[in-house]
Amino acid sequence: MKISVINGPNLNLLGVRETSIYGEKNFDEFYEALCNQFENVELEYYQSNIEGEIVNKLHEVGFDFQGIILNAGAYTHTSVAISDAIAGINTPVIEVHISNIYAREEFRHKSLISANCVGMISGLGLSGYELALQYFVDNMNR
Repeated sequence: MKISVINGPNLNLLGVRETSIYGEKNFDEFYEALCNQFENVELEYYQSNIEGEIVNKLHEVGFDFQGIILNAGAYTHTSVAISDAIAGINTPVIEVHISNIYAREEFRHKSLISANCVGMISGLGLSGYELALQYFVDNMNR
């Protein structure tokens, strides 16, 4: 089973950026532990601060992978292009947010990508990625 984890803008700064919101663990450390926990899953990780690169990555993996875990960051609230890319691929996408987007500024309450995702996990910290991965493992084995 191949799962792609795609992170959007500013998520390369996890562990140093607004730690009161996003925590002190950097994503590389977390990702390594996730790979060890799900050793029977072929995981691929990609991060970009550039909207078009995220669209390109969705197109690249959107027909060959069994699942995509996407934290589009701020593009969640602004990107019709990422939403359209999700709608145009075959691979199911789970939207993940480290913080609770509904407990933050009002502009973050609207996700342009949710309607094209199979589900959304928000506010559970980095555990959201683990839960999304577990969902794919459970549902692909049925």
